[in-house]
Amino acid sequence: MRRLFGTDGVRGIANEFLSCERAMQIGRALGTILSSNHKYRPKVIIGMDTRISSEMLSSALCAGLCSVGSDCITLGVVPTPAVAYLVQKYGAKAGVMISASHNPYPYNGIKIFGSEGYKLSDELEEQIESIVLDNTPPVKPASPEEIGTRRDEPNALKDYIDFVKNTAGVSLEGMRIAIDCANGSSSVTARTLFSSLGAECHMLSMSPDGININEKCGSTHLEALKAYVKINDCDAGIAFDGDADRCLAVDENGQEVDGDFIMAILSLDLKRQGKLKKDTVVGTIMTNFGFQKFCDDNELRFIAANVGDRYVLETINREGYSFGGEQSGHIILRDYATTGDGQMTAVALLCCMKRTGKKLSELCSVMKRYPQHIVNIRTTPDGKIAMFTDEDIKKIVADAEKKIEGRGRVVVRPSGTEPVVRIMIEGENYEETVSLCEETAARISEKLKGY
Repeated sequence: MRRLFGTDGVRGIANEFLSCERAMQIGRALGTILSSNHKYRPKVIIGMDTRISSEMLSSALCAGLCSVGSDCITLGVVPTPAVAYLVQKYGAKAGVMISASHNPYPYNGIKIFGSEGYKLSDELEEQIESIVLDNTPPVKPASPEEIGTRRDEPNALKDYIDFVKNTAGVSLEGMRIAIDCANGSSSVTARTLFSSLGAECHMLSMSPDGININEKCGSTHLEALKAYVKINDCDAGIAFDGDADRCLAVDENGQEVDGDFIMAILSLDLKRQGKLKKDTVVGTIMTNFGFQKFCDDNELRFIAANVGDRYVLETINREGYSFGGEQSGHIILRDYATTGDGQMTAVALLCCMKRTGKKLSELCSVMKRYPQHIVNIRTTPDGKIAMFTDEDIKKIVADAEKKIEGRGRVVVRPSGTEPVVRIMIEGENYEETVSLCEETAARISEKLKGY
């Protein structure tokens, strides 16, 4: 079992689990691995979101890298997908993003990308864990003349914005959009990007102060954006999370447009343009059953990967597909990007609206969402393991599956990024779905009290 990395890097409370010492150790471990694979001094780029702890952790990580002979290029506040793109553009051997994505400000995280813009493989993450936790192999400090250096990259934001802008197929002239930046990374990019494409931009939650990232705003809290879109007669609302790798939308009526609807709209648009490879969309086991029905109705093939954008991407790359994503708004346009990119997704969605001349609510009509209810249960690491080993919990899940068999489905899974277990039940009847999900969650929660 992995001890440090989750499904999206290392994550925890800043200055507690994710301390300066740990960030420095991760930097040393990463630099040690890079040095062993290359005969010359490795170059690593480092970006961060707007959390109060991000600068501290970035400095500690950079110190660790320099101490074993790696050079660091700091990008400042940027979206996570900017790191995935710029690591390739700048010819770096690795890229690191300091962020805890959609989580509140006390949390932070370290995500690592390889030289081709992909998140590190499980094997490399396990090597880093071994060095950090077991000192195997021991870290060898650089000699005085081999200590790494650090420099800032002043063009990082411009280079990334230009890259995303070039994926747009049409101008957004005449569109009136509201954009919620979650007081996070998109605060430094979104206005420039969407204004340069011709849109009239109304900006929300773009004044980060270190502790207001994701606070009642962004893709996890759409209430303010929904109200704003309706009151101000906007064509659409766009919401990003703290590091802008995911995107949700709001239609002109203030109705939420989640990742499944965005995938439905974009997959048809890509198919019309001849850009949907093998007419296939990769989702996850959490993708709404209505999306699978949509695929059947439109002669598209649906593939369900494990939850996590890294697993969606692995499936896309392994099978030669070009498009996929998650209900949470991680959407991967593989012809352009190596990871989920919220702003690129928003550009594609708005361009589809402009190209077709249709309102967002009309585009959403291609798919019917099946009622789905999710309950999150806070638990310990042992509680997460118990979901696979405790026979009583297995029976509770089996009971729920039997009750809704043929009319819905049950998905029970530990989160890879948070200390919770998610209970999701989906069915044709909303009242039955909610009732069964709440009942099942209550029974599992009672069992988890012993862990």
